[in-house]
Order: sequence, then C-alpha cells, then structure tokens
Amino acid sequence: MPSTNRTGGVRVVTAGHINWDVTLRVDALPEPDGEARISSQQRSGGGSAANVAVALSRMDVSTGLIGSVGSDDNGLLVQRELTSAGVDCTHVLEVTGIETTTKYLIVDESGEVMVLGNEGANETIAPDDVEPGYVRAADHLHLTSQRPDTAAELARIATEAGVTVSFDPGRRLAERDFSRALAYSDIVFLNDREAATILDRDLEHPSSELHGRVVVIKHGRNGARVDTTKGVYTHPGFGVESVDSTGAGDAFAAGFITTLLDSADYERALEFANACGALTSMAAGARTSPTRADVEAFFDEQF
Repeated sequence: MPSTNRTGGVRVVTAGHINWDVTLRVDALPEPDGEARISSQQRSGGGSAANVAVALSRMDVSTGLIGSVGSDDNGLLVQRELTSAGVDCTHVLEVTGIETTTKYLIVDESGEVMVLGNEGANETIAPDDVEPGYVRAADHLHLTSQRPDTAAELARIATEAGVTVSFDPGRRLAERDFSRALAYSDIVFLNDREAATILDRDLEHPSSELHGRVVVIKHGRNGARVDTTKGVYTHPGFGVESVDSTGAGDAFAAGFITTLLDSADYERALEFANACGALTSMAAGARTSPTRADVEAFFDEQF
C-alpha cells in the first residue's frame, strides 16, 4: 500500500504540466526539409508533473497532483489514467473551453526525443487556484515546468510550512524567470544544457541563484552528479540499451525523492535514481517507470 505522511495526507505533492502525449517512433529525427518514416504510434498521458506522480505512486509513495487540464476527452482520459495509477487528482483544475495540452514526441531508433506541443490548458492554473492546506499537509513538494508565479507561490507555501521542495524547471528554463521558485527550493534537478544556463562555465561553482542548494545534474546515459554543501557525489549510470528516453528524467527524479524521503544518503539516492532512469529508457513511452521491486531486481542483475 502507498505510504502516507504523519498527517494522513499524501506524502508528496507534484505540481506542473499534465499532457496528452502522442508518441511517434521514427527511423531517424528528420533534418529541416527532411522526412522520416513512422514505425509506430502511441497515445497516453504525459507531462513531467504527472509522470513523476505516477512514478512515485509505483514506488508506493502516496502522491497528489496539482495542475490543469481541459474539459475535453483527452483531459478525462488523462485523469482516469492517473487515478488508476493511484495518483490523487482532487486538486487538478479542469478548465472549460481550452483543450488539454498535447505533446507530439518524436523518438528515433536510438531513443533520442524531439518534442512539439501546444500550450493548451497547462498554463491556466494561477497562484490563486492553489489550495495552501493541501501543500502544507505533505512531506515534500516537487515542482516541474509551469507558470513562474504559480511555482513561486507553491514553493513559498511549502517552505513556510517546513515542507521540503524540489524543482525540475525543464526545457524552458532559459526563457522563464524561475528565480523566486529556485530561491525556495532545497533540491534542483538540471540536465547538462539546463545546468549551463545557470551555473558557471566549469560547472564547479554554483551561481548565487543556486548557492546552498542541492543541485542534481543529469548526464543522460552517462549518469549523474549531486553537488551538496558537504561534497560532490557522482554515479556513472548503467550501460543499458535505450529504447526511448521519454520520461527517464522524471523517473530519475522520482527515484531520488523516494530515497531521500527516508534517508539523507545522496549516494544511494543517485544510484537508485540512475537505475530508475535506465529502466524507464529501456521501454517505449513516458509512463514506463519501475517499481521498487523492479529496481532491486535490476541491482541484483548488475552486481
């Protein structure tokens, strides 16, 4: 059964985008004015906040989701899928007259991904739509890409209530001002490209924006590192054959959070998170994150 926190509420609240994904598998990502052959299509729920919520639920962590969908068929399908996965959707805002955000994920044979999408309903949830009590009752808040003002308000509420905060700002980091949300965050997840946006050139000395925070830098198939005030930890990752990297970063975040909920062992969290990302990349789709038992079986095979 999913673990709850001491208040009886969900243990982790995730907040951010909830999408309907259309995944197209192709032989190669096309160049400009080029063409690719589609080998398969898949439709399912997606979006980083929703993906992390599902991944946490599969780890038996009780999880609730804050975000917004349209009142269209895709919005209903997304919420039904999330609820079936054990995610509390009572704080998902349903917006009339706007379609659920749709993302087209183009995946090549090596597992690399290109994303196309519309804005849809994702950016409609505003700071005034947030229910403070829901956040305060959790043990941890995980933020993903969303409106900067909403992210900042959620992070403020959590921090003032003593709830730890992690933030994975995602692809749009360079074009959005997340400084207020980052200021409240205890843990920040970045990939190499995102890290280059807000860290110094050599990635060894965090900018003032991240000073004093735990910074997790994901290197994809080459593992990850964690910068903390007590030291730097690295893990080389696992040599697996990647089929689809969609959702691997979200599974990584869920694995890291799951480990730290019960301990402050950053090395163990990094290893566990890398295993979650590797296992997710070995199957097609954004919702292929593993269970705890899957990860433990994977470790038995590796060591």
